[in-house]
Amino acid sequence: MEWIIGFYGIQLVVLLILIIGSWLIWDRRFKNKHGNSVPKGFERTSEVSIDPTTNKRLVVYFHPETGERFYKEESE
Repeated sequence: MEWIIGFYGIQLVVLLILIIGSWLIWDRRFKNKHGNSVPKGFERTSEVSIDPTTNKRLVVYFHPETGERFYKEESE
């Protein structure tokens, strides 16, 4: 009986570590990709989207050399 509790306990701890770690990594990746000032080398595209969580308008900028995308918050 004790080994069953230990087995599931270890799995639960590993699962919690993965959930917390992935949440922190995702949050950091997304926050680096949008803001109010466009980094150097990015070109504006015609793509516009509305962030469903904040209802802010996001205009997409593209860096042709790296293929990276940047989302600039703009007022309506």
